[in-house]
Amino acid sequence: MPDPSGFLQHGREVPKKRSIPLRVLDNREVYERTSPELVTAQASRCMDCGIPFCHNGCPLGNRIPEWNDLARTGRWGAAIEQLHATNNFPEFTGRLCPAPCEASCVLGIGDDPVTIKNIEVEIIDRAFDDRNVAPRPAERSTGKSVAVVGSGPAGLAAAQQLARAGHAVTVYERDDAPGGLLRYGIPDFKLEKRHIDRRVAQMEAEGVEFACGVNVGFDLSAEDLRERHDAVVLAVGALEGRETDQAGRELAGIHQAMEHLVGANQVVAGKAPFAPIDARGKHVVIIGGGDTGADCLGVAHRQGAASVRQLDLYPMPPTDRDAERDPWPTWPVIVRNYPAHEEGGERDYGSAAAEFIGDEHGHVRQMRLSEVVVDKSSGRRVVNPVPGTERIVPADLVLLAIGFAGTEDQQLLRQLGVERSGRGVIDCGEDWQTDAPGVFVAGDAHRGASLIVWAIAEGRAAAAAVHRYLGGEVALPEPVAADAQPLTA
Repeated sequence: MPDPSGFLQHGREVPKKRSIPLRVLDNREVYERTSPELVTAQASRCMDCGIPFCHNGCPLGNRIPEWNDLARTGRWGAAIEQLHATNNFPEFTGRLCPAPCEASCVLGIGDDPVTIKNIEVEIIDRAFDDRNVAPRPAERSTGKSVAVVGSGPAGLAAAQQLARAGHAVTVYERDDAPGGLLRYGIPDFKLEKRHIDRRVAQMEAEGVEFACGVNVGFDLSAEDLRERHDAVVLAVGALEGRETDQAGRELAGIHQAMEHLVGANQVVAGKAPFAPIDARGKHVVIIGGGDTGADCLGVAHRQGAASVRQLDLYPMPPTDRDAERDPWPTWPVIVRNYPAHEEGGERDYGSAAAEFIGDEHGHVRQMRLSEVVVDKSSGRRVVNPVPGTERIVPADLVLLAIGFAGTEDQQLLRQLGVERSGRGVIDCGEDWQTDAPGVFVAGDAHRGASLIVWAIAEGRAAAAAVHRYLGGEVALPEPVAADAQPLTA
């Protein structure tokens, strides 16, 4: 049973972060390793509620109260079994997920919620330390072959589930190494790539083959892909960046955020001698106040930017949940400070770019911005500048971190006869199958840019559908339905 007074004895406490002057000099993870004493204390705050609403917030259905109490009592082997029962990659989710489970924690009604993410990370890190994460190859082969196109979290989850069910799985990745956005989109200070490498090694030992540097649709046609495999899973992500139409957009020095992040990550990985988009000595403006913008902020600090400014269309949210607007257990709109924000830079809420101003060489040098009010009364978003608030700020490098418009227009989709919907994503039926028979979809390619827990959940569910399609006898777990929507938004 849980500690009945743990939440009374211990307040919420997260692991310490490395000092700012030191961490901006490298790309190692920001957070220090959690001490055993801290894990025990924080896990004891979990009340093992009669109705654990943390499950409501997690599309994977993670058995959070169970592994919290196992961690509290030091039963680490049992804890990782419970964690892996629903989540293929807790080392990813524990570091990258914004934790809707914590927003749904019952303790959060009148106190600070349990540090679910941090406990999850310690369970999996300790399991790797103790060599308690072993390959689980299938006992027998089904004789069926599956292609997974894309090696982000959805593709990796689908591949691992299908390989463990006995199918021959090949993961095709156009980059030079597996991981998708985890590899070159997420900075190392949030996720060191050793976490990806050791999980890929486990999957290879389970029989998964990785074909990297293969752009399916060009290097390998859809016809050849279908001849080689009995089923195809499209896990190609949603990487088409949103654009802006402000005057001066054509100037040099204005880039999509992912262009900046990918180049910087390749340098850290030793795959490139220098970053094609370098913030060193520049006045950087990041348009967009979300996760991707914060990632660009942290990278700009480490590259040695002269200054960094981050713009957010919306006014500064409250620091605490607004119970009327965002009642528990829904996802609250509150100000979210990332470690990168502690490292420097300015944040302008309720502000937007009005014009990019260039020099005689056609390179951006300044930005005209103004305060704005966002009006959604008509059902669509209208951004209205506030008269008299315009000002000019220096801007040698502008990064657009304003979200993603959906799956990229790809030759592969045309060859397969699969079309993108009006939302820019790939629709499917209840069986996760697209309009092309035997071709399935999962993750951001299906639902649009979303959380890593949704990607893994959809990868697992699509794998179960593929397994049924191939005549699998034992059902695989299906954490979500193809039309499932977030329960916390």
